[in-house]
Amino acid sequence: MYLRIIRNDISKSKAITLTTTLFVAAAAALVSLAAILIVNLSGSLGTLMSQAETPHFMQMHSGDIDMKRLTAFAEEDEHVDEFQVIEFLNMDGAQIQLGEESLANSVQDNGFSTQSEAFDYLLDLHGDIITVTDGELYVPISYMRDSGVKVGDQAVISGKELTIAGFLRDSQMNSSLSGSKRFLVSDHDFAEIKKYGSTEYLIEFRLKDLSALSSFEAAYAAAGLEANGPTVTYSLFKMMNALSDGMMIGIILLISILVVAIAWMCIRFTLLAKIEDDYREIGVMKAIGMRISDIKRIYLAKYTLIAAAGSLLGFVLSLLFKGMLLENIRLYMGESDNSADAFLFGIIGIMLVFLAIVTYVSMVLNRFRKISAADAIRFGVSQDTKTGAKRFTLNQSRLWNTNIFLGIKDVLARKKLYITMLAVLVISSFILIVPQNLYNTISAKSFTSYMGIGNYDMRIDIQQAADMSDLSDKIASTMHSDSAISKYAVLTTKTFQTRTKEGTEENIKVELGDHSIFPVTYTEGRAPAVENEIALSTLNAEEMGKKLGDRLTLVINGEKADLTVTGIYSDITNGGKTAKAVFTDSSVPIMWSMICAELLDKSVTDHKVSEYAAKFKQAKVTDIDEYVTQTFGSTISSVEKASYAAAFAALIVIVLITLIFMKLLVAKDRYSIAVMKALGFTNSDIKAQYVARSAFVLIVGITLGTLLANTLGELLAGAAISSFGASTFNFTVDPISAYLLSPLMMMITVLIATIIGTSGADRIQIYENIKG
Repeated sequence: MYLRIIRNDISKSKAITLTTTLFVAAAAALVSLAAILIVNLSGSLGTLMSQAETPHFMQMHSGDIDMKRLTAFAEEDEHVDEFQVIEFLNMDGAQIQLGEESLANSVQDNGFSTQSEAFDYLLDLHGDIITVTDGELYVPISYMRDSGVKVGDQAVISGKELTIAGFLRDSQMNSSLSGSKRFLVSDHDFAEIKKYGSTEYLIEFRLKDLSALSSFEAAYAAAGLEANGPTVTYSLFKMMNALSDGMMIGIILLISILVVAIAWMCIRFTLLAKIEDDYREIGVMKAIGMRISDIKRIYLAKYTLIAAAGSLLGFVLSLLFKGMLLENIRLYMGESDNSADAFLFGIIGIMLVFLAIVTYVSMVLNRFRKISAADAIRFGVSQDTKTGAKRFTLNQSRLWNTNIFLGIKDVLARKKLYITMLAVLVISSFILIVPQNLYNTISAKSFTSYMGIGNYDMRIDIQQAADMSDLSDKIASTMHSDSAISKYAVLTTKTFQTRTKEGTEENIKVELGDHSIFPVTYTEGRAPAVENEIALSTLNAEEMGKKLGDRLTLVINGEKADLTVTGIYSDITNGGKTAKAVFTDSSVPIMWSMICAELLDKSVTDHKVSEYAAKFKQAKVTDIDEYVTQTFGSTISSVEKASYAAAFAALIVIVLITLIFMKLLVAKDRYSIAVMKALGFTNSDIKAQYVARSAFVLIVGITLGTLLANTLGELLAGAAISSFGASTFNFTVDPISAYLLSPLMMMITVLIATIIGTSGADRIQIYENIKG
């Protein structure tokens, strides 16, 4: 019996049934995809770091190294399981030619290493430890994707020709956020090219128990061992590897939740429309004594079938699309060992969607209890009590056209009915606007202030020069006399010892110089202005338990100095753990220097970059726009595509929901429409009233959606960005796109859908719907 009822019902409402099924399928597909991607990302990342045996603690160091002291420390420390020092041959990008591609404009620190002997292995694309022979070069996988380099291409490294034998996965430096890239060569070739670069050391430890990492860090700092370079720990390696794909999964998960909510509302629309169509039949069934549970079962059977079909279709779609979305994860990290678990979690995801929809339908069907059998048989439609618009009268609203007035009054009188459409429009506005705002923000030049590097046009990095201080002075002198440069700043980074809140000693990197010239974005407070002040990055402040006004003790020129914390700022460089101060020091060596400059004429930036690069060959000169593009280019591109896809999806949702909602209203208002026709209202008048209703709800929806996008959307985007150090986050809004084009597209879409959806009102006859 149920199958016959379902089959007849579907044949009468094919379009609505198909639309509802597609919404369910979309929700199930997104939830299943999110579950599959999360499990695969976790599994692939775990496999990569397990196969490579990623260090738990890695200290990069430039300068002389005391191997005996390091070895003695490793042997004496009870936490150390394995220890090694790897040479990293830093080389200028102009000396590296991969096929037809030169790395002269690369912002990465490109270097060469030999294969590790104990751990921190460089892997091939099958996850195996690479064995490299003389004359071969293994290239970081990012250059395969971005530069189109192929196996068999010739590479020229400072005049030495090598053959590209393959590509490598590096559990430390896979991510573009790492700032460095390792190439793999044989011991013999490394020795031959060593004289063309500068050697940096990777001092690496694996611990017996990873939970002892903080104690080990404190012990390393207290021992005063080599620390002239960034310090990176296992958790940071993991975060950098997972970040870009993790953000993508987070966006899918957020959208899946919103689509589930829209699917619920779509089902609510269609179910209410069906109840309106069957209102008199429901009254008859109640009148002849059928139980509420039996009546519910008739309707629940159809929506259970729709939920099942939609969930299965969604699961199939998730399996079809997972390969495309897993491509980047598989490329950079390899296959996951959790593929079977991912399949299981995908099934659990669609089961949750199925149960959520069936439960929701059952809750909506409880309204059968409120239906009066006598009224249903007499009127054939529900008789809503219209309240809430008593003061909104036509004689007091002379500015309004009659049809517009009646449309708005109906919305105010039946708020509960329109709240569902309003919620869909708010969510659609959110989906439409947030990706646009996020794209505009991260592609704006001002976004560099969230990266901890200020807003300027050109930067010059000095790391491996013989005398960084002299070179910095020469560059600064040249900039001072350069009429094309409006202002510049010289910033040097050094490592100092400080005490944590637990009383242990640790190293902290402090950037020294005038931070008022190119200020970063401060979450709290301001930049340091005098010698006894310091600003901390968000991650450093949290780790040290410091807030504005607190004291931080540093060892400067051999003496302890108490500095006052004046600011906390966003930073995503060097793992987000940095500090800024203005004092001078000559007791510790410079780790690196950076000179940043603003140009009077932005159009000469490329020329100036080339000029300074030719003049100061020991320094790396970069256009800041190019720096952002190479560091975040793929993320910016992905967000741009997502913004277009989200806009298209939101408009499709608005069309479908408006169509269904208008059909619901026409079905519900048959009696009212017949009365208006009897009073002389034309079909055009009635359509105008429905357009006024849609427009009024749309205006409120766009307003609330925009407010939600700029508040909750900004918080959600900020939470994602803050995971790697940028705690302060404000959208950069394109007013034309957000406040003109997007609302205009929504308005046109709703108008067209309303006109099509209310076309059935023309066919309503007075004699069929007004009974004496």
